[in-house]
Amino acid sequence: MEYFKHMKRLGEALFELLSEALGLQPDHLNSIGCSKGCSTVTHYYPPCPQPELTLGVRKHADAGILTVLLQNHMGGLQVLHDSQWFDVHPTRGGLVINVGDLLQVLSNNKFKSVKHRAVSSHVGPRISVACFFSGHASLLDKPFGPIKKLISEANPPRYEEFLLKEYFAKFFASSLDTKPPIDYYKL
Repeated sequence: MEYFKHMKRLGEALFELLSEALGLQPDHLNSIGCSKGCSTVTHYYPPCPQPELTLGVRKHADAGILTVLLQNHMGGLQVLHDSQWFDVHPTRGGLVINVGDLLQVLSNNKFKSVKHRAVSSHVGPRISVACFFSGHASLLDKPFGPIKKLISEANPPRYEEFLLKEYFAKFFASSLDTKPPIDYYKL
């Protein structure tokens, strides 16, 4: 519970910094509920004698707004860049911050979510703790789209507005679909 409390405070601080990076007031992203709706998921990937034959988590971008990831020294996280996979080497005491698809939408593409995956190892277990910030449940039935203050003639909206509950329904059904949920709302 103590860890979760610290992650919520870290999330609030990160959303303040991200708001400022977008040229908004520091409290903007927190005020619209971005730091609410935080959930924590832990993963344990046992050592695998033939890691090339298995995958921890398939290629995906995080559906939510922001993810804070703590991983042990084994690594296993990879990001996709220019059609090539790169290892994200763990840093002792460090955290990995992933921009999710919803922050890409809110920022009108100023921040980009990244495709990533987790791979197994034959050396030892991979352990990770992910804290997902997906917005408060009260946002599920409200229109969601690019922040109006970021839209202009020179920077038109890149996404149409949508309901979060519809977006999450598409995300959780995406194993049956090859189209990422964010693509349904691109203009």
